[in-house]
Formats: sequence, structure tokens, C-alpha cells
Amino acid sequence: MTWKKFSGEVIHSSILEEIESSIVRETEKGYRLKVCIGTDSQVKGAVTDFATVIVLLREHHGGFMYINQDKTTQKMSIKERMLVEVQKSIEIAYSICDLLDIYDVDLEVHADINTNPMFKSNKALNEAMGYILSMGFIFKAKPEAFASSTCADKMVH
Repeated sequence: MTWKKFSGEVIHSSILEEIESSIVRETEKGYRLKVCIGTDSQVKGAVTDFATVIVLLREHHGGFMYINQDKTTQKMSIKERMLVEVQKSIEIAYSICDLLDIYDVDLEVHADINTNPMFKSNKALNEAMGYILSMGFIFKAKPEAFASSTCADKMVH
């Protein structure tokens, strides 16, 4: 799995090592951090592009993110695609949550799913929310899910 910085620079160490060194560096500078993880996707013909982001927020001082992108040609309904997005975010959250616990950094999983029933993505809301909460993670949906609906969204358009 290849992770990049927003600049496009490829991360050559493991994402876990990268996040740990970022936490240490930012904490030493006096910042309180929070991590938000989200995934968005875009269907382009027969291909679905996915972008998962790990956003490190400095309390009141902006933030930065790491990005992983992948593609699939598997056909999916909108509900399936929303749940694959959530699954990708949860896999990453699960892989870094022990590290975040050590450094007392809060974690949120953001789903690019609208809480308004008028939107198609709303069909996946209850399952996605149940999945994320049952894993013990804090869940945010639109409009609060900026990691997926703004940060990851920029990477698939």
C-alpha cells in the first residue's frame, strides 16, 4: 500500500512509522493533535477510484494529510461503494489506533455519507454507522465528515 503526502511525495517508511514521527514532531512543537480518517470514491466509466486519507489536525493550527489511492473495475451499487469506503477507512483506523492510544491522540472515522435521506448515499448510513461504532471508533457523517467529503474527495476528482 503506497502512501503519499499531499505534495505527491511518496512515503518510503511504513505509514505507522510516518504517523508516529509526525505525532512526536508536532507534539514537541506544542500542538494537540486529532486524527481523522476518511475515504471517498469516484466512478469513471468501468473504473472506480478510491482515495483514503489520514488527516492530522493541529488544534487551531490547520493540519496535513497522507493519501492512499487505488482503483477497482468491480461493479458496485452505490450502497456497496459507500460500505467499501467505510471498510477502507476502518482498516486504516484499526492499523493505527494502538499507536494513537499510546500518544493519547483522538481518532475519528469520517464517512462520505449524507445524513439527509434525500441523498442516495443515505441508504448506507445505518450500516456504516453501526460498523464504525461497533469497532469502537468515533463516527462522523456529512456535513461533519470533512476527511472524506473534502480531503479525500479532492484526490478522486
